[in-house]
Amino acid sequence: MPETRVRMTSVQRREQLIQVARNLFAEHGVEATSVEEIAASAGVSKPIVYEHFGSKDGLYAVVVDREVQRLETAINQALSTPGARYREIIERGALALLDYIDECPEGFRIISRDSSSTTGSFASILSDITMSAEDLLRPGLEKRGFDPKLAGPFGQALVGLVAMAGQTWLETRTPAKDVLAAQLVNLAWNGLSGLERKPVLATR
Repeated sequence: MPETRVRMTSVQRREQLIQVARNLFAEHGVEATSVEEIAASAGVSKPIVYEHFGSKDGLYAVVVDREVQRLETAINQALSTPGARYREIIERGALALLDYIDECPEGFRIISRDSSSTTGSFASILSDITMSAEDLLRPGLEKRGFDPKLAGPFGQALVGLVAMAGQTWLETRTPAKDVLAAQLVNLAWNGLSGLERKPVLATR
């Protein structure tokens, strides 16, 4: 007896194509993934893909936008915890980014590898996070008598520390995520808490 295929609604088909494309983009990269491959993996014809998204770039933009929103929401929630102290905020931010990398490795590969030319790219996400970190650092630096302009490069350094470590960690998954987060916070916090008033370069 032939198998009866259940016809998808337009919404279901769109969602299916997004998930199929997400997996292929993560595995092969956007440039190496064709509309033909997406259609074949979804069991539809190429015109169906074009009907829903207009082009591969249109589909890719939807995939990236979803990942960006998920990551930004997690980071913003972590950095806006009422009553949290500085160290706790740094810890929450580091864990939010590492949690996303751990739970959404395909999404992270897509936005960190291929989205440089797309609105909402990984670079722009990190820029937004850096500005939040800068706003958090500035009052503490001023209170301790440091130049508040250091909040910018310090914020960028903190965000870059976790982001770059996370990219490497994704491929190895060692050490354990919580251990890595604790050590990154250890490096960042003890570096910040031990700042010298007038540091000099030993090699100059």
